[in-house]
Amino acid sequence: MALMKFSLLEKRGPLFWLSASIGLLAMLGFLDYLTGPEIASSLFYLIPISMGSWYVGRKQGIALSFIGAAVWLAADIASRSIQQSALLYGWNAMVRLVFFLVVSLLLAALRLRLDREKEMARTDYLTGAVNSRFFYELVEMEIHRSLRSQNPFSAAYIDLDHFKAVNDRLGHLSGDQVLKHVVGSVRELMRVTDVVARLGGDEFVLLMPETGEEGAREAIDRIRTRLLDEMRAHDWPVTFSIGAMTFGRPPHSADEIIRLTDDLMYAVKKSGRNAVKYQIYSDSAMENR
Repeated sequence: MALMKFSLLEKRGPLFWLSASIGLLAMLGFLDYLTGPEIASSLFYLIPISMGSWYVGRKQGIALSFIGAAVWLAADIASRSIQQSALLYGWNAMVRLVFFLVVSLLLAALRLRLDREKEMARTDYLTGAVNSRFFYELVEMEIHRSLRSQNPFSAAYIDLDHFKAVNDRLGHLSGDQVLKHVVGSVRELMRVTDVVARLGGDEFVLLMPETGEEGAREAIDRIRTRLLDEMRAHDWPVTFSIGAMTFGRPPHSADEIIRLTDDLMYAVKKSGRNAVKYQIYSDSAMENR
């Protein structure tokens, strides 16, 4: 339950968190003015500053630190019945600002590091494509979404024909370049909502949410044409065997979806390679197209 609530907070946009942080700082300044300097309030000012640093970013956290120090200074000056020297006001404001900045920068750095580690845990180190573990999670999410909305989605399994020949003749560095070009080319033609994953070696899989048979055919044909052009342009002896399937009412596991598209891809391999095989999945049977 706690993880679900945290996930909902994460989905709030930067503008929401920035507005909320500034609003809280203004409210705290007013309360600070009403209660006077006798009640320590530094920890309360840290709440909106920390929120902004964590959810919005380093620069915004720094800006909020300055705003927080200025609001506190204004409330301090307005609420004191005995006036202090300008030097003392300035010194207090500087100490508070440094305190806020240290906390803000530490939180922003921690968030950046956590985000990078999360990204590394979800992506393939060589190509930058989604890795197999995260892809399975995305497919499971798409299955549940499709079952709720009754909208179809499509998936495609892509295997590189003759990839071993590239490694054997041109070396593994050239093989790595082939894999990177494949992912780069696919991403240029994908929608923002589509996903390309590397399942291992020279095998990739695409997930195309809310995509029916016609849309899948068009997308796969564009991608395959682009990939073949890239291979020819670099004089790489690679073609592509692709199995693509559209799911109106999908099976209840990502494993089954991967297996079905993988089987289609192997059918292409057995029939001569360098082609695409499309099917539509149904509960009772699959209709060949």
